[in-house]
Amino acid sequence: MTKVQLQAQLISEKDGKAQVIRKAGFIPAIMYGASAANKSIKVKKHDFAKAFKVAGEFNLVDLSVGQDKPVKVIVKDVQRDGLTDNVIHIDFYQVDMAKKILTEIPLHFVGESKAVKDLGGTLVKNMDTVKVSCLPGDLVSHIEVDISKLVEFDNFIRLHDLILPQGVELASATNEAVVGVVETKIEVEAPKPVEAAPVEGEAAAQEPGKEAKGPAAPESSAKPENKKADETKK
Repeated sequence: MTKVQLQAQLISEKDGKAQVIRKAGFIPAIMYGASAANKSIKVKKHDFAKAFKVAGEFNLVDLSVGQDKPVKVIVKDVQRDGLTDNVIHIDFYQVDMAKKILTEIPLHFVGESKAVKDLGGTLVKNMDTVKVSCLPGDLVSHIEVDISKLVEFDNFIRLHDLILPQGVELASATNEAVVGVVETKIEVEAPKPVEAAPVEGEAAAQEPGKEAKGPAAPESSAKPENKKADETKK
């Protein structure tokens, strides 16, 4: 494991509010632990960015506050500005090297799946980290998952299949799938029905706002009756 060192300073009243501390090039932070008193501290932005790039949230950091001897901590939480994504606050947790801790370790997927390459399957990752229990000194930067074992559809690597480093145990060894390959299903769009050509005489009925007209009725050749003439004859 790479050794990461970071220097910090105690925050005093003359430092002012958090906004003032940030403008001065520092990040406000707090350090705490099961057997340690809480300390309000600040670290230089550049120094933290450099250390965090190596350690992340999963490796130990040797944190020195002022002239004190360095203590082992992990980055427990990082708060960022919603607009700029800049780090605005950090939580450092001081660990006891003799006591196990619960933490999450990233998973690195290595190898090549035959079911994906040759059969055209889809690789499905259900998790990117795994929760483990271990002594702080046994922490590792990541755990490898070899997906070359996935040679057929519906093959899965489950939590209990993971190969863990010595001293690292799963927080819960369940049957939950970590990664697998499923058959890729291609959806075929159904053909649209062909519209029949209108029959002659029906075209008008298909135009909006118009009613279809049937054949015209033949005109009657009979003359209207003359009722007055009939009455005279009588």
